[in-house]
Amino acid sequence: AQLVEESGGGSAQPGGSLTLSCNASPGKYRVINMAWYRQAPGTQRELVADIGDGGRPYYADSVKGRFTIDRDNGKNSVYLRMSSLRPEDTATYYCGVRFYNNEIVWGQGTQVIVSS
Repeated sequence: AQLVEESGGGSAQPGGSLTLSCNASPGKYRVINMAWYRQAPGTQRELVADIGDGGRPYYADSVKGRFTIDRDNGKNSVYLRMSSLRPEDTATYYCGVRFYNNEIVWGQGTQVIVSS
């Protein structure tokens, strides 16, 4: 089975920055789409940003201009560079990877806390 693992969560002050990393293990199927979702307590998981193998990113309105998603196809990795963080960005962030067989594999999640 192909695995997905996130890293890079932590705490930041409002206005600060954090970078999340996600790596998909090599396997039978190539990676098609890589995405970051987040879920705050008591809310549904929401799409933050994603990027296909063509490289065109999508961003939720709430993070446009503050977050940047980019991927390294050679490493099967995707990064979420977060700046101008706000308390409402506090959540568990999940990486979701869709493979060529249409299977979506999720990471275990990494927590981001934005607080003064």
